[in-house]
Amino acid sequence: MRSADDDLTARATIRNAALQLFADLGPDAVSVRAIASAAGVSPALVLHHFGSKAGLREAVNRYAADRIDVLIAESEQGAAELFATGSADAIAGLFAAAFPPDSPLVAYLRRLLLTGDQAGVDMFRRWFSDSLAMFDEMAAAGLATPSDDPPVRAAFMLAADMALLLLREPLAAVLGFDPMSRDGLRRWAAEVAQITRDGIFTTSPEEPTEPQPRDQP
Repeated sequence: MRSADDDLTARATIRNAALQLFADLGPDAVSVRAIASAAGVSPALVLHHFGSKAGLREAVNRYAADRIDVLIAESEQGAAELFATGSADAIAGLFAAAFPPDSPLVAYLRRLLLTGDQAGVDMFRRWFSDSLAMFDEMAAAGLATPSDDPPVRAAFMLAADMALLLLREPLAAVLGFDPMSRDGLRRWAAEVAQITRDGIFTTSPEEPTEPQPRDQP
C-alpha cells in the first residue's frame, strides 16, 4: 500500500515534471500522458493526485507563485543590507538558491507573463500590490522619497525587477555573464542599488570645457 509520504513524493514529482514540460512547450501543448511519462508514473496517478490537467496547472501555478512570495519575504533583510552596506552577497545568495541553473521556474514564469496567461496576470497584479505597499511604507518611514505618482513608481520598479526573468538570455548575451547566477546577481544588485540610491543623471550638466588654442607654428 502506498504511504502518505509516498503520495507526497509522487505529487511533487508529478508537479515538477509538469512544470518542466509547461516551461519548455507551454501548458496547452502538454498532455496528461506526457506528464505521467516524464514523472515515471501512470496517467491514472496524475489524475488521482490532481483530478485533471487543469487541477495540475493550478498546483503548478500555486507552487511558482509561492516560491516568489517566499523569495520576496526573505529578500527584505538582504535588501536592507544591500542599501546599508552596498554588499549584495545576501540577496544574490537568495536569488541564486531560488533559481538554480537547471530550474524551469524562470522559463515558466516568463511564459506566463508574456503570453497573457491569466495566472501570470494575477501573479503580476499581486506583486504590484506588494510593491506599492512596500514603497508606501518606506516613504512613511523616511527610507524613500515620496512620489507624486506612487502606482507608476511601483510599476516601474517592478518592471525593472522583472527584467531579469523576462530578458535573462539577451542580457547574458550582451553582458557576457548570466545575470541570475550568484556572481551575476551580485553585480546586478549592487549596480541597481547604486542607481536607486544615488541616481544616474546629474541635475545640472557640467559646463563644457573650452577647447585649448593650438600653438601656432
